[in-house]
Amino acid sequence: MNPDDKSLFLDAMEDVQPLKRCSNDICWQPSRNTRAVQRIDMLQLDNFLTTGFLDVLPLGEPLAFKREGLQTGVLHKLRQGKYSQQASLNLLRQPVEQCRQMLFAFIHQARQDGLRNILIIHGKGREDRSHANIIRSYLVRWLTEFEDVQAFCTALPHHGGSGACYVALKKSAEAKQENGERHAKRSR
Repeated sequence: MNPDDKSLFLDAMEDVQPLKRCSNDICWQPSRNTRAVQRIDMLQLDNFLTTGFLDVLPLGEPLAFKREGLQTGVLHKLRQGKYSQQASLNLLRQPVEQCRQMLFAFIHQARQDGLRNILIIHGKGREDRSHANIIRSYLVRWLTEFEDVQAFCTALPHHGGSGACYVALKKSAEAKQENGERHAKRSR
């Protein structure tokens, strides 16, 4: 590239902003909320996610979970991929303990950032005892241990299919208030 081309390119790219914040295996989509993001110090939080005995899920069993009280329509839309994924976590080929720590930090940060819909990539295995299926089985256990996880299900093929899952998180108090205000304005 000659110096003039490089100069033109740099001038054209001067105000370009990255679309995603990605570090290692975690990607955050740009948010409508422009407040400064505060990172959680994970050393101050107790990781309550359990290990130990594990019921390994059969490969053919799709992931599905819904908390009591959650509308069926929400799970239906989640299964259809109708909610945009605000962040993703890639657990491929990671040791179980690292997956446990990464998931714990990821969910807490997603809640702090007010995210509602995330994607977790756990991988596909060819056998029930494959590493990817072990991680998938732990993921099912761990996600149900978070009170903030409202539902999860197997992702659509273009988001990873049986090697990934969509997760719906509880609305934050701010989002509930904003939603209430929006609907109150409509009824006036």
